Amino acid sequence: MSVLFVVPTLGRRPELLERSLASIAAQGRDDVDLVVVAPRGADLGDALERVGARRVADPGRGGISGALNAGLAAARPGTTWFAWLGDDDLLAPGSLDTTVAALEADDRAVLAYGWCDYVDDRDQVVFRSRAGRLARAILTFGPNLVPQPGSLMRYDAVRAVGGLDESVRLALDLDLFLRLRRRGRVVAVPRTLAAFRWHAGSSTVEQGEASMEESDQVRMRYMPRPVAAAYDVGRWPGRWALRLAKRRVDRNVARAALAG
Repeated sequence: MSVLFVVPTLGRRPELLERSLASIAAQGRDDVDLVVVAPRGADLGDALERVGARRVADPGRGGISGALNAGLAAARPGTTWFAWLGDDDLLAPGSLDTTVAALEADDRAVLAYGWCDYVDDRDQVVFRSRAGRLARAILTFGPNLVPQPGSLMRYDAVRAVGGLDESVRLALDLDLFLRLRRRGRVVAVPRTLAAFRWHAGSSTVEQGEASMEESDQVRMRYMPRPVAAAYDVGRWPGRWALRLAKRRVDRNVARAALAG
């Protein structure tokens, strides 16, 4: 059994990429197959060699979804688990041990996730995501509070649902999670598993409104038509709640910068 861990990157943030890869290597497991998906011309220095990562060419289609599918296609025989991490995010110590144990304990489980810290450019925590089981309960109709960083999936289940949908550019994790939930259980772990870096260059932050709209469209795709019609009318309170949460995190980032 092994863990396929994919890190998509454009190679524009080499220092952060190196730290991201180091946080995965620091899990101390010898069953991790670390794959970095990058454009052919991207200069990644010796970051990959330091952690024993493989490099796969980004096909240049489908954005992050396409890069992740390229990583999935490069899986070695015996792959059991699948995860990915942004090239500027960090995996918490012991994260993989925790999620692997959670999935091994339940043969019906296809996805395990936990808590996530939001950090600024200096690694200062500006927000803590602790939705836990609530995130699983409201995944279909409410905001997506299931953190992608730190999550772990059953590899065969991901392949069975078709991998990442390359037509989805921003809400790719939500789309995959909704499809996985149709195949098995989603397990919440009460532990911090990763850190998501909140900065202007992040697609989640930079394209916040577009991400919320695409998330709503993804949800409605998997709803019965009458339910989707009702959701389309009543989704705006959730949208405002997300906007308020984003403003709160932005304020915390600004305060941390002033304090530093």
